[in-house]
Amino acid sequence: MLLNAVIIVLREVLEASLLASTFLAISQMLQRDRKWIFFAFSLGLVMGSIYALSISSVSMMFGGAGQEILNASMQTLIYLSLLVFAAAVPHQNKPLFRNLTIISLVFAVVLSLSREGSEVLLFITGFIGVPTLFNSVLLGGAVGAGIGLSVGVFFYYLLIHLTPRFGVWLGYVILLLISGSMMSQAVEFMMQADIFSSTAPVWDSSSLISERSISGQLLYALIGYEATPTLSQVIAYIGSMTLFIVIAITSSTLREKHL
Repeated sequence: MLLNAVIIVLREVLEASLLASTFLAISQMLQRDRKWIFFAFSLGLVMGSIYALSISSVSMMFGGAGQEILNASMQTLIYLSLLVFAAAVPHQNKPLFRNLTIISLVFAVVLSLSREGSEVLLFITGFIGVPTLFNSVLLGGAVGAGIGLSVGVFFYYLLIHLTPRFGVWLGYVILLLISGSMMSQAVEFMMQADIFSSTAPVWDSSSLISERSISGQLLYALIGYEATPTLSQVIAYIGSMTLFIVIAITSSTLREKHL
């Protein structure tokens, strides 16, 4: 149970940690105020707690598919926030775009913390009534959270110690991969809600890297790794990353033309 708790909590914490640390590093490289992170973290944790406490009511919505539909909606909104961020960053000399940058990153971090935080809270509190397992789950959760936060800290310092130009573009690459992961997960939730039809996996790489291993969870957070993706997930993954690239390049090109 200890190892299971490490892997489950790591999966949830790592994605939010990576997203927040990348945004924080880019904000520093752009010489923007970083006080937003405290507001986003506080609001995200509060919303995550409310979501966890109301999970029974949410799950009964939409014919019993409320949780899946809400999670898919949150993942999609995070992705849209990343698109807004990518479009706004190259135009930081304009007040409107500076404000859009802050709004989009706060929105994305709050939603990410709300979803991931609620999952962690639900998992851990589910063992309160099982004293023989609760201590192991609590310890495993602490270890998983520690690993996830450590990876986020590592990427933060990696980005800020690069030159601003390369640091921002590496941050873009991380956000690009997170974008693909967000939409792939959104499609998976929609399949669980029977809104999209579930099909046979395009491939099965679980014999090489299991999704339940620590390396699988790291890859899941870093590149949206799925051992058995369906065709819909592959299309969503590639399509969402392609749109992110197009918007980022187009926005940068427009900025250069107006200089």
